[in-house]
Amino acid sequence: MGLVLFPGDGDNNSPDVAWSYSGFAVFRRRLAEAEGFALSEMRGFGGERPWSEVSTALAPLLDHPDAGGEDPSPTECASVLVRLEAITDQWARESGDQLHQQHIEDARQLAGILRLCIEKDVPLAFL
Repeated sequence: MGLVLFPGDGDNNSPDVAWSYSGFAVFRRRLAEAEGFALSEMRGFGGERPWSEVSTALAPLLDHPDAGGEDPSPTECASVLVRLEAITDQWARESGDQLHQQHIEDARQLAGILRLCIEKDVPLAFL
């Protein structure tokens, strides 16, 4: 069992990106680190720090429950995409282990899904 992110367009043939729950948690922690904070400090992730204290375009992705919750809008997807691509470019310039390379690939796949959400004017669905 895992988590799948896809364009919320009702098209079962739309591309998607999938993780195990633990794999997505690791990916999100790494994104938060790239933004300069520890996800474990945040409300909803074991900490007490409110999201209002963090300024990141990735908030719609990072502060989203694995199940339920309001799906990020196309506008939010656009903000996430810009920042995600910048982080992915940075990661690609760094050397790393196999997990590092997997995170780059995952981020690129997610960027493609976000682009589709923007083009189709649909939310990013979590399932």
